[in-house]
Amino acid sequence: MELPLLLDQPAELIVVGGGPAGFIGAITAAEKGINPVVLLESTLRPLEKVRISGGGRCNVTNACWDFKDLVVNYPRGRNALLGPFSRFAPGDVVEWFSSRGVALKQESDGRMFPVTNKSSTIVDCLIRVARSLGVILIPKSRVLSINKSGSIFEVKSKDMENFFSKRVLLATGGHPSGRELALNLGHKIISAVPSLFTLKLDDNTLKKCSGIAIDKVCLTININGKLSQQIGRILLTHWGVSGPAILRLTSFAARLLHENNYKAKLSINWLPHLESSLLNESFQLFRYKYARRFIFNKSPFPNLPNKLWKILFKRVGGNDNQRWAYCSAKLQKDLIGVLTSSTYEVCGRGPFGEEFVTAGGVDLGEVNLSTMESRICSGLYFAGELMNIDGVTGGFNFQHCWTSGWLAGRSVAKDLNDFLD
Repeated sequence: MELPLLLDQPAELIVVGGGPAGFIGAITAAEKGINPVVLLESTLRPLEKVRISGGGRCNVTNACWDFKDLVVNYPRGRNALLGPFSRFAPGDVVEWFSSRGVALKQESDGRMFPVTNKSSTIVDCLIRVARSLGVILIPKSRVLSINKSGSIFEVKSKDMENFFSKRVLLATGGHPSGRELALNLGHKIISAVPSLFTLKLDDNTLKKCSGIAIDKVCLTININGKLSQQIGRILLTHWGVSGPAILRLTSFAARLLHENNYKAKLSINWLPHLESSLLNESFQLFRYKYARRFIFNKSPFPNLPNKLWKILFKRVGGNDNQRWAYCSAKLQKDLIGVLTSSTYEVCGRGPFGEEFVTAGGVDLGEVNLSTMESRICSGLYFAGELMNIDGVTGGFNFQHCWTSGWLAGRSVAKDLNDFLD
């Protein structure tokens, strides 16, 4: 990192927050001739969230090329993002990194990672490009307050001299310090609650299936009569349920779950691809083909693990010694019922604080999303998770960071240099 510099005149731009949004904002402004750009990061290591994301691989974006389809993945900010994504979408992110020496690859589910499978590739690229453009990177510089006098901002940081700047970009992610800074500059803040988290179930029976993943499961969560539904892959854990479908479900239901103290009813259809008529036919077939075999021993459905089948069989009072030939109409009905609608009590979030994203932040009505400039305080810009925008898992939150940071950097440069867009 560069050492702090004594500036004898206000910086052109100070970026508060050394995450993905802050870095791409600083780089974009510098590329358009803004100098000096000062980037203040509160920790010793910038881009730490990028470094640890995606299991150390960094899910950079998602191969959702049509921005109209892209916005569907944002529980908060969906319609507001149509304009920004029309200017800088996933394809632009791929090109941005490619032109700076980093190739991305697409996986079967649409997620995109660096071909190296190392998040350090993304971190090193951003730091290298920022340094090459003369961006002044200052770690361990936690901002305590920002005040504006006339057209100049005074930025006070802990254990550092005060800085002055013509423009300020706030890109502090989900950290409460950024919301406090925005609040003190006159902005309304939507209270932040966790998003993208797993669910703890008040049921011990599924613990025996811990570690088992199941595809194409239909989840319906009922929070005081308000329903939310998702279909996808889930992972059974020793505390409850996890996996992409659960993370997507909790993202859309984040605020309702928070308001209800994370109490809800979760209904699981383990076989949503099979209609009731096909389920009945499967039972009839097994009753005839495997008449002498014990029902308990083997799942009749290929994608339903035997461990789970046994738990569901026990749940409806099934007997280990019952054979398929004697599978009664009542038992068949009960089994179909539990296969298509197993209900569990949700009693909280998963225990490990997996959530990396918050729902809440600066009210979008107070931000010009075509430029990312504040409507309340001229010269103040926002990027990333600090705003009341969040996406589901799969690279969508990083995509918003790249887009909003890029727009903010260009807008600052256009404002100060009046370059032709």
